[in-house]
Amino acid sequence: MRLIETTPGKFSLLLDAGTTQVDGLVEKLGHEPNGYFWEGVAQFLVSTEAPTLDGRFSYDPEGGMFCAYGADQTALQELAALMTAVAADGDRMRRLIASAEASGFGFDD
Repeated sequence: MRLIETTPGKFSLLLDAGTTQVDGLVEKLGHEPNGYFWEGVAQFLVSTEAPTLDGRFSYDPEGGMFCAYGADQTALQELAALMTAVAADGDRMRRLIASAEASGFGFDD
């Protein structure tokens, strides 16, 4: 997970798909840990744990990479902290996927 300034005042939060500690678990749980899956993780985290981040950045994932971008560096840093915690903790990822599926949330992977 890295946050870069792409142009003065514009930032991108990037995660290379397939590089996290939970990729194998994600696959075992029936999902493809690609950029679109991670967008779903971000959207679910924002909606359930950090609603104050809603609307403060945009998403632009692709198969090999998750990307959130915008001018609000602080919001992207907060999202990075949330996502990093999930990407490094299998139990947390398992709970997130179970909670998302129980609520009817669909990952677009």
